[in-house]
Amino acid sequence: MGRTPRRKQRRLGKKLRQIRLKLKLSQSEIIWQMGLSKDLTRNNVSNYEKDKREPSLYVLLRYARLAGLCLDVIVDDEEDLPKELPSTPIHVGFMQSAKDRRSRK
Repeated sequence: MGRTPRRKQRRLGKKLRQIRLKLKLSQSEIIWQMGLSKDLTRNNVSNYEKDKREPSLYVLLRYARLAGLCLDVIVDDEEDLPKELPSTPIHVGFMQSAKDRRSRK
């Protein structure tokens, strides 16, 4: 880990708020839907949405799964969220294929 600060996503907070609003959830409801009631508070979600804090990868993965998105769509500033959520992630077919290969062994 270097001494230079890590580059931050400009649109992350905005995207997290868009996900919550497109799913028609309050801050408390999104925490519950992600199964993170013991780990997060409404204040955490508010700080993520206002770019005051950055969520862990674990939390971002929960957002992605709840919204039916690939994680890169949330994290990549060049990618836009789909108009409709929940969506179907592009990698679903790939994930199924990987599970099939593991079960055949």
